[in-house]
Amino acid sequence: MQTIIGSTGPIGTMLASNLTAFTQDIRLVSRNPVKVNPTDSLVNADLLNLSQTMNAVEGSAIVYFTAGLPLDTKIWLDQWPIIMSNIIEACVFHNAKLVFLDNTYMYPQTSETLTEETPFAPVGKKGNIRSSITHQLLNAMRTRHLEALICRAPEFYGPGKTKSYTNSLVFGPLLQKQPAKVPLNSQTKRSLIYTPDASRAIALLGNTSRTFGETWHLPCFENILTYDELIHLAAHIFGIKPEYKIISKWQFKVGALFSKNLKEMQELLPRYEQDNLFSSEKFKKAFPTFKTTSYEKGLSSMYIDYQNSSL
Repeated sequence: MQTIIGSTGPIGTMLASNLTAFTQDIRLVSRNPVKVNPTDSLVNADLLNLSQTMNAVEGSAIVYFTAGLPLDTKIWLDQWPIIMSNIIEACVFHNAKLVFLDNTYMYPQTSETLTEETPFAPVGKKGNIRSSITHQLLNAMRTRHLEALICRAPEFYGPGKTKSYTNSLVFGPLLQKQPAKVPLNSQTKRSLIYTPDASRAIALLGNTSRTFGETWHLPCFENILTYDELIHLAAHIFGIKPEYKIISKWQFKVGALFSKNLKEMQELLPRYEQDNLFSSEKFKKAFPTFKTTSYEKGLSSMYIDYQNSSL
């Protein structure tokens, strides 16, 4: 059995579809799981509860940990260490392999190209907690014989319920024929990963035995564009004018006084001030036949999805 913990999120849902290429025995776990495939089994679980997490993992050969938390610093500090501890305990006890979907918050907020070998240099509380839970897992892999792999992704974009600042500030408004809102700088290059590509890659990594024990950057389309270039391309596909507003630092600071979301974004802003370059060459060399989706195809899919959801 292969189990997805965090199955109702956009990656978890897409992953459930992609796993059918490898197995029909799939368990979906969340507080309120919903079937994706007809043969899926469902388990309700609160990951803060060790007993419920144990029950969710029991009988699993591979566990995919794709769950997320609201972008709230206090929730992250209070809950991520407990959740990671419970996941590790359950996988060790039940001898299940673990595939952990990680983000890039622990990396330096610089313009250097990020690889799997880039040393952690977290900035801010969210960066530090993500670094901490990743070290929790790495330590369990070293000392507790946990067979696991880490798959790391930059910022997502894509159809459906894909969550990211780029989706909500840039592509979302453009789909609604409104000007995009660009954080700080429209001329910096942004590494983005298309959610369907990410979920296909996670399924492939989890079902390839030689990938365990390592960290893998998930595959991005090789042509990294600036926000200005992305907006012009999206506008052409969406049939609108390429209009956008740049949101400056002082505007974010003022907005943070009134908006919790903008307040939570403050420590992430340096990532938007300069190039954000994410290398997935390791994955591409290991899986040379894996095809990533071009921005043209990805944005076209988003446009079709938006039109269908508006009917």
